[in-house]
Amino acid sequence: MSYQESFLKYLRFEKRCSDHTVVAYKKDLDQFEEFLFKTVGDFNILQVSSKQVRSWIVSLMDKGLTAKTVTRKVTAVKSFYKFLMRQELIEATPLSTVITPKVPKKLPYFLDENSLHCLLDNGYFRNDFEGIRDKMIISLFYGTGIRLSELVLLNDQDVLQNETLIRVLGKNNKERIVPYPRSMNKLIEEYRLIREATFETCSPRFFLTSKGKPVYQKLVYRVVKNSLSLVTTLEKKSPHVLRHTFATHLLNRGADLNAVKELLGHSNLAATQVYTHTTTEKLQSIYKQAHPRA
Repeated sequence: MSYQESFLKYLRFEKRCSDHTVVAYKKDLDQFEEFLFKTVGDFNILQVSSKQVRSWIVSLMDKGLTAKTVTRKVTAVKSFYKFLMRQELIEATPLSTVITPKVPKKLPYFLDENSLHCLLDNGYFRNDFEGIRDKMIISLFYGTGIRLSELVLLNDQDVLQNETLIRVLGKNNKERIVPYPRSMNKLIEEYRLIREATFETCSPRFFLTSKGKPVYQKLVYRVVKNSLSLVTTLEKKSPHVLRHTFATHLLNRGADLNAVKELLGHSNLAATQVYTHTTTEKLQSIYKQAHPRA
């Protein structure tokens, strides 16, 4: 088994990374090794120098890749060499002195509260199965902040109406419990009733297609995009925008940052802090309006 295969096996079975992550890491490592082969010829992956790594980074930038993409690829290679160090195959990583390109901070897109209230309360959705399901999808994204993959994998038994909670299977197969607004129970009941009336036998999944099969990511993405197009001109109209909106609105109304971190299923606080910009902006606005000398 090659060093790369051992590393990918470690990611899959010990780190419990998703298939998507493992495939992405493999692709990045393959590109790194391909570069070394073209520039060095025969090489030993255990004896790669910092200079060779820097040359690879320069070549990626020369191809016009964004700083974010380059940083992601470097992170994959860095993780690989840390793995080799843990296996005591090398004493030091060639990336210890390598500086990655600075990624410009991109603020998350989000909708204002009025837009969401307008979409959910003003009769934009039909009263048939698909219309009620689509409204349920938007309501759940905005009411819980869950990811697209988490919504697709949601089982019927994971929606606990009595407790107003949902059980979510997040990244790295980590399960978490997320509350939802009690007012959503009426819509959940309506959706479950029309789903049972529409299909003789149901999949265990909570969300179904018009043919009674589990929904898939492209369908849900399309539902969100079409629905948000009715109330916003934002460039991005995706499930992740609703996740951003959920977090932003909670923080704007005084929610604790650590609590929002747990609700979103983030592994560290830094991932959640990106949403605090809107809270800061709101505070500045209030200050300018209220302070006599502002």
